[in-house]
Amino acid sequence: MTRTVVESQSKTVVIGFDEPFCVIGERINPTGRKKLAAELEMDDFTTVEKDALEQVACGAMVLDINSGAVFSNKMEADPRYADNNFVEPMLMTALIEKVQAVVDVPLCIDSSVPGALENGLKAANGRPLLNSVTGEEERLELVLPLVKKYNVPVVAISNDDTGISEDPEVRFAVAKKIVERAADFGIPAHDIVVDPLVMPIGAMATAGQQVFALVRRLRAELGVNTTCGASNVSFGLPNRHGINAAFLPMAIGAGMTSAIMNPVRPQEMEAIRAANLLMNHDPHGMAWIRANREPTPEGEAPAGARAGREGRRRRRG
Repeated sequence: MTRTVVESQSKTVVIGFDEPFCVIGERINPTGRKKLAAELEMDDFTTVEKDALEQVACGAMVLDINSGAVFSNKMEADPRYADNNFVEPMLMTALIEKVQAVVDVPLCIDSSVPGALENGLKAANGRPLLNSVTGEEERLELVLPLVKKYNVPVVAISNDDTGISEDPEVRFAVAKKIVERAADFGIPAHDIVVDPLVMPIGAMATAGQQVFALVRRLRAELGVNTTCGASNVSFGLPNRHGINAAFLPMAIGAGMTSAIMNPVRPQEMEAIRAANLLMNHDPHGMAWIRANREPTPEGEAPAGARAGREGRRRRRG
């Protein structure tokens, strides 16, 4: 059975066909977050630390760390800040150090810059997930040696030099190519987590059906775990969280084993917990029960505790 193991300093998370769905928190990403990018430019990591703590408290099992910030003001003083190959490696190290100081969960190191990926691998405790490699020849030659060198699993995104195909057959072929090239480097299939790419349902009516079929095929034919950027499916539509909350259990039912998503949204997290229960990935339903148990009023014992104590007193009498 395919098991992709990621680790922090003291915690292990297993992504697998018979494991609870792995929630990878997406919030530590300055792309499209002007306030966060401005804070990072001032070496202020307050929001990063807050996001790390909040995501873990809400159920994130792994945290994605993306260093794709643009430092507009610093560019004026130092032209090097216009170069992602300079900015991202430096920022990645700082982000990982700040996050690991406040939470102890495995990390997903996310960058398009190989130097940032390697800096992340050097700074991360345990065994992080590397995000990502694509089917482009140049990217394969740059990233797969890092995966082998540091013995880490990697997200494989199903696009190549021709871009993102709307044809699911092409996306499967790219994923297969990456798995085969990884094997040439001695990287096993269980350390490849394929992202088959979720298209926006508002632009492509069959986007959901395509990804469900791809997930089933990737599992059956390549034996790999899968992930996705879950919110892509609802892009441009109203009530995005409603769509995401329907999409995630359907993807889980098709065999998807993880997603990069926002765990702070209770509607989506509740849908995942219910799917875990229904897929028999929640032993004895304990995670569902814990999440939905009525809170104990202040000053009262938990349900059943008082009766147990009274029963013991009666027996002693």
